[in-house]
Amino acid sequence: MYKIAVYAICKNEEKFIERFVDSVKEADGIYILDTGSTDKSVDKFRSLGVHVESAKIDPWRFDVARNKSLEMVPNDIDICICIDIDEVMEVGWREKLENAWKSNTTRARYNYNWLLDDKGNPLVNFYSDKIHARHGYKWTHPVHEILTYIGDKNEEYIVIDNLTINHYPDREKSRSGYLPLLELSVKEFPEDDRNMHYLGREYMYYGRWNECIDTLIKHLNLKTATWKDERSASMRFIARSYVNLGRLDEARMWLDKAIEETPYLRDPYVERAMLEFNSENYDKVIYYCNKALEIKDHAKSYINEIFSWNNTIYDILSIAYYYTGDIENANKNIDIAISMDPSDERLKNNKIIYNS
Repeated sequence: MYKIAVYAICKNEEKFIERFVDSVKEADGIYILDTGSTDKSVDKFRSLGVHVESAKIDPWRFDVARNKSLEMVPNDIDICICIDIDEVMEVGWREKLENAWKSNTTRARYNYNWLLDDKGNPLVNFYSDKIHARHGYKWTHPVHEILTYIGDKNEEYIVIDNLTINHYPDREKSRSGYLPLLELSVKEFPEDDRNMHYLGREYMYYGRWNECIDTLIKHLNLKTATWKDERSASMRFIARSYVNLGRLDEARMWLDKAIEETPYLRDPYVERAMLEFNSENYDKVIYYCNKALEIKDHAKSYINEIFSWNNTIYDILSIAYYYTGDIENANKNIDIAISMDPSDERLKNNKIIYNS
């Protein structure tokens, strides 16, 4: 029905290549831009019949590399799929894509598992949208690059819930280049709320607490910073920075702001509970954990924290109940925590302590 091409950028991905190619082999063409591999990536791709070109991107920018890889795709292709080499498309994706795509479609959202546990269960799941028409798009921003529509007609999205791409990241790869690229991105686009948020978050990852706070306050003050989930995350990251600076009252204030911003998300309630847990304020731990558990909807968003949906709530809630003398509820919650992770010996030992 349609001509479909997969395109990607690559640097030293030899160990993932066979898995990657096997998952995208339903495409009419696979186009890889190698940006300086020193392993056998290029030879590996060519041995599997993949079209590979090499280019040096200096200074390095992800958007430039993505655009050069897109240029490799022939003009008569109908649908492009941009995917990374450490990602895997689930079997049967082509039929699902062709059945959903319409003549006026320009872009598709699909189910994306950014992080899975050892059993293949999604831990971080959201919609991604890197499937698009061949023409009318370009990549922008030096890092955390986005696909930007430049067509002369309306952009038309579809959602394909049963098309899934799984991410299996290489934990050994450094992300040291992200920070300077994010600083460059904010310099180029100072009013871009998304990258201002990412830059503040990156400062947090590096333990640069004051820069994190200053940058995320800038994010919150931008007129375009209207997505409540992301605003709430900025507030939580500010709070984390204040915790690390030993300024707990300010951390509480920002977590309360996050709760007010997104009362429908578990994350700020759980972070508030964790703060109170570390301060041994167990009555407040019980309050905030139970407020979090009232929220049943796990939104498809990269903003969601793993600790809001694993057994963390039940773990700290059981301890809080134990220290407040409520053994019945301590046992109830530790049992749930253990059921979610039967291999955790600490949880099992806690249950023994509760009943000794």
